[in-house]
Amino acid sequence: MNIVITGASGGIGLALAKAYAKPGACLGLIARNPTKLTGIAECCRQQGARVVLGLLDVTDAEALQRWLLDFDRQQPVDLLIANAGVTSIMPAGGANESWHNIQQVLNTNIHGVFNTVYPLIEPMRQRRSGQIAMISSLAAYRGLPITPSYCASKSAIKSYGEALHGWLKQDGVKVSVVCPGFVKSELSDQFPKPKWLMLSAEQAAQTIQRGLARKRTLIDFPLPLAVGMKLLALLPASVAEPILQAFGYGATRKPPVKPGA
Repeated sequence: MNIVITGASGGIGLALAKAYAKPGACLGLIARNPTKLTGIAECCRQQGARVVLGLLDVTDAEALQRWLLDFDRQQPVDLLIANAGVTSIMPAGGANESWHNIQQVLNTNIHGVFNTVYPLIEPMRQRRSGQIAMISSLAAYRGLPITPSYCASKSAIKSYGEALHGWLKQDGVKVSVVCPGFVKSELSDQFPKPKWLMLSAEQAAQTIQRGLARKRTLIDFPLPLAVGMKLLALLPASVAEPILQAFGYGATRKPPVKPGA
């Protein structure tokens, strides 16, 4: 099985690389950190997999496309996992997200996923086989005031994946959207506490791997948190926002004091 994983140097991406590493597997691992990428490659080779490294930034569309198409010509991709992502948390004290952080989130989480998926759509269609998985988030269901741009980016990926699924299914190409809750990683470390029902990266990878093996269109977990976020999305803001505030994910600043108060 030939598998490409972006964001393979840490968190879910690293755990998925280890989970899929076995004799007969060829892994195309893409990340920006050469030291971490080399380390995970060696681990996967020790487990019997063949590994091809891509020291790339997913926001570099041209370089990424060249690498993906070259890999696909030599090892037709069976499974593509667009996992690379970053986050941005609202600063304490009521300051807005910086424009730099917003741009970084949108470029990586949206453009990076599109840059990853687009080049391999036509080769998969021509072969009438292949599977594409996009890592979104439970934050795609309902915007969280502590991380607006991140929620927006993950909502975009969820919608994109759902749309591609409907379009590509007649071509024999499967598309899955993955919406995890809190998973222990450098990304999740940036979120404030509490982090309800947090899973290890290895637990998340096992759940994702099972879901992909079953060709599930939507893989969201853990179940209690997934149900809770879906319910929040159905509630009016006047009800949903106090709930988010109570659980620590509402606005992080006090309302302004009226003059003369």
